[in-house]
Amino acid sequence: METLASAMRRDNRRFKPPSSSSSSSAAASAGRVPLVMAFLACLAWVYVAGRLWQDAQTRAILSGLLEKNTGNLPKEISVDDKLRDLGCTGIGRKIAEAEMDIAKAKSEGYLWGNGTGGTGTEGSDRKKILAVIGVYTGFGSRLKRNTFRGSWMPRGDALKKLEEKGVVIRFVIGRSPNRGDSLDRNINEESRKTNDFLILESHEEAAEELPKKVKFFFSAAIEAWDAEFYIKVDDNINLDLAGLIEMLAGRRGSHGLYMGCMKSGAVVSEEEQQWYEPEWWKFGDSRTYFRHASGSLFILSNNLARYININSASLQSYAHDDISVGSWMMGLNATYVDDDRLCCLSSVQEKVCSIG
Repeated sequence: METLASAMRRDNRRFKPPSSSSSSSAAASAGRVPLVMAFLACLAWVYVAGRLWQDAQTRAILSGLLEKNTGNLPKEISVDDKLRDLGCTGIGRKIAEAEMDIAKAKSEGYLWGNGTGGTGTEGSDRKKILAVIGVYTGFGSRLKRNTFRGSWMPRGDALKKLEEKGVVIRFVIGRSPNRGDSLDRNINEESRKTNDFLILESHEEAAEELPKKVKFFFSAAIEAWDAEFYIKVDDNINLDLAGLIEMLAGRRGSHGLYMGCMKSGAVVSEEEQQWYEPEWWKFGDSRTYFRHASGSLFILSNNLARYININSASLQSYAHDDISVGSWMMGLNATYVDDDRLCCLSSVQEKVCSIG
């Protein structure tokens, strides 16, 4: 049997310790690892530091540019700045000028000292004529028109000579409810032959539209002729033309004149009666009309006619045109001229109009 001593000697021989050369080689290898790791760490530190420096420089440059550009811009962008950026300053200037022109035109409707300022078809720099006389007529009134042409109203060359002296006379009529029918064609044909019509293209010649006709007449007349006075005459009135011209010539240059045979009267509130006024309740408990010129013949100076033209869309029309015009004049600083010579129904001897 193997003894304990022999067994220990055998184990010692089996596990013989390594030599000294092998131990030194392993130690050298283990010492190089920390050096490599330290070197790599240094490289990483240098790389990160470089990137951080570059980023800091970039941020500094961008911050400088931003501050420079921000300093040149307004804190708040106004409408004018925006329009300038969009290249719209010219348009904005034109809009402002147009608004000023509109305001001026509106003011000329009720300022008496507005000068000539006409908008007629022949230009605004011409001298004012004396008067435009508009004689109301209808589609069935051809015989009456011919009667006028053969009596107080000139025709042909005589009518042209009168216009050269500053007085225009026209029959005033609208269009048929059935546009372009035989009624319109007959009026067109008659107008071509006589050249004495003022056709209101925007007005419908019908009984229920008659109260509105006066607005269309004054608007069309002042746009076609720049006159001192505009006269509305019913189709049953004969005129002393020489006497009327003499009356108007004596007032040439006046502003704000509202001339006629002034009257007032009861407002008819019963629908079945003649002269019924649908807006009767607006005239108060007394149901009496205010002072106004009779509808047979009344005269407006240039400024008043221009006021009607400018504000026609907003002016209230009543059942009778003389009431309508009277209501418009009440809101203005108009000069009322009550002249007996313009009372066509009176027995006054020296009058310039009479029932035909």
